[in-house]
Amino acid sequence: MLTACETNAPDNTGRNTRDRNPSAVTPGEQSESEADRTITQKIRQALMDDDALSTNAKNVKIMTINGVVTLRGVVNNDKEKNEIGKKAKAVSGVKNVDNQIEILREGNRGTENRGDFNR
Repeated sequence: MLTACETNAPDNTGRNTRDRNPSAVTPGEQSESEADRTITQKIRQALMDDDALSTNAKNVKIMTINGVVTLRGVVNNDKEKNEIGKKAKAVSGVKNVDNQIEILREGNRGTENRGDFNR
């Protein structure tokens, strides 16, 4: 008998390779300037205030460096991805949005809020 982790074991090889790329923006690179922190906070607040967004959507990574926002994470559908991008673009001071959000694959539905789904 296979365990849940064995049957739904995610293959994050491609994502891990992308994250090791020296040009990939990671949360550790979030700017500490007041302007960039304010942009990130306003985007996060807009996501938290939207009851239509899933838990996954509310937990995307938001990194702002010199007014350029990078969004990363996994959401349930295209609508959520687009809505998050729109909310980010609407914040004052944002120069550009790099929306790298991915859509949850059908095979992983139902695991998005459990510990066995690696993002």
